[in-house]
Amino acid sequence: MFQVKQRFQSIEEYFAYDDGTDNLYELFNGELIEVPPESGENVQIANRLFLFFALLIGTDRVRGHGLELEVRGEPRNRYPDLTIIREEHIQQLAKRNTIRLSMAPPLLVVEVVSPGELQRDRDYIAKRVQYHDCGIPEYWIIDPEAQNILVLELTANTYTEVGNFSGNEKVRSPKFGELNIIAAQIF
Repeated sequence: MFQVKQRFQSIEEYFAYDDGTDNLYELFNGELIEVPPESGENVQIANRLFLFFALLIGTDRVRGHGLELEVRGEPRNRYPDLTIIREEHIQQLAKRNTIRLSMAPPLLVVEVVSPGELQRDRDYIAKRVQYHDCGIPEYWIIDPEAQNILVLELTANTYTEVGNFSGNEKVRSPKFGELNIIAAQIF
């Protein structure tokens, strides 16, 4: 049996689509690309940060891997490992856990780098460009292989490095200040 792949002419057409599963997809050149499951290590790191931020600001503004971001370029959407949303997003995301380009950007997006050169390039280069373009004020790249946390802040229309934290260094955030967590606790 021959099955034709679904093609989407617009992001709106994609957002209206429901295949009846809980699968996550990135829309790339009109085609759905299923997002593979995260590694156990990446999930653990994201869970530690989720718990930390939930205790700091409450659970309603901390979103895990299922939050979808509409972005410009290809793919047209991303699923960060952790996102800190604005108060106004809570109500806006009640029906669909998607932050659209027409909405204010989230305050913080965190990506945990998966193993492999392609994944490293995606988190350090491609996503950085897309998140910058969306105006996301703070972007963290957590690299389990290098055991460091790169914290970037959007200033003067460019991401600047706030710090590259490792070992027993306290992580510092432009939005949340010096955090009561050291880099080693995240790994």
